[in-house]
Amino acid sequence: MRFPLSFLFVWLLANACPAWATTAPTDTLRPTSPDRLLRYTYANDFFYRTDYYFTQGMTLTLVLPSLARLPTQRFLLRGPAGSTQHHGLTLHYDGFTPLRIQDPFIRVGDRPYAAYMYASFFRVSSQPAQRQRLTSAVEIGFIGPAALAKEFQTAIHRATNDPTPRGWDYQIQTDAVLGYRLQYERQLLAAGRVAEVIGTAEASLSTLYTYASTGAQLRVGLLQPYFSSLGVAGTTSRAGHPQWQLYAHTSLEGRLVGYNATLQGGLFNQSNPYVLPASAVERALLRNTTGLVLAYQGFSLAANSTWVSPEFKGARTHQWGQLAITAAF
Repeated sequence: MRFPLSFLFVWLLANACPAWATTAPTDTLRPTSPDRLLRYTYANDFFYRTDYYFTQGMTLTLVLPSLARLPTQRFLLRGPAGSTQHHGLTLHYDGFTPLRIQDPFIRVGDRPYAAYMYASFFRVSSQPAQRQRLTSAVEIGFIGPAALAKEFQTAIHRATNDPTPRGWDYQIQTDAVLGYRLQYERQLLAAGRVAEVIGTAEASLSTLYTYASTGAQLRVGLLQPYFSSLGVAGTTSRAGHPQWQLYAHTSLEGRLVGYNATLQGGLFNQSNPYVLPASAVERALLRNTTGLVLAYQGFSLAANSTWVSPEFKGARTHQWGQLAITAAF
């Protein structure tokens, strides 16, 4: 059942709506940005010479005006009148392991093996003049062996002569990922165009992650206004902005956790060989991300480092690195 489930997931995304070549629906009160954007990220903890907990992940994001016609957009908030809309789709893949992947048995009290793949259909409503932004997203996918994390990690470790992971047969089993996420961002402070502080509040109700969080991000350097684009502007909305961007950023987020399927298993399938009890999950988390961004016109490269406090009783803190490449056109 592994490969059919994966192929079905990709097929559903590709055939969600015959709108790829069409224009966005007209909303004179909330115009859709003409920007088109493609972003890829790769994260792995090998940047810190570790191989446990969150071990690797990828995202692929596509923003197109025509994605406003997807059926999922009907469930997303349109934002206030006068806001500029971006419509997008992000594919997520993440994998998780316990501390020692060489052990061929269940490590009781440690993190379960887990992996997921899901699509996030989102709408971003930005108000540059008011320096605020609202993002809403519908998330659909699955957790379990169909994400092919066992095969992926085994192949990478074989190619790099690293220890073979031996516990994936005990991973969290197949279950549905269904969720809704909201995020609100607003500028709190600014010093011209060289520094700004962005406040954030976010909530997710999902079979994968249910949480509420708040935090702030500091950006310093040569940068475009945060709310003018999704990082880099397309060719039709680039006028008046610096061609080059070079800036550092750091953010701190506090999160209250209601549910974490990568620790507790999915909500519908109770046949997991091993999960952590709810009492073992840490309900309050801190998360810090720091990075450097270099961008020219519609192209950017970013390198980020993320640190997270222990996610369950007896766990360690953890760090990983991420590389991101973005093109806007």
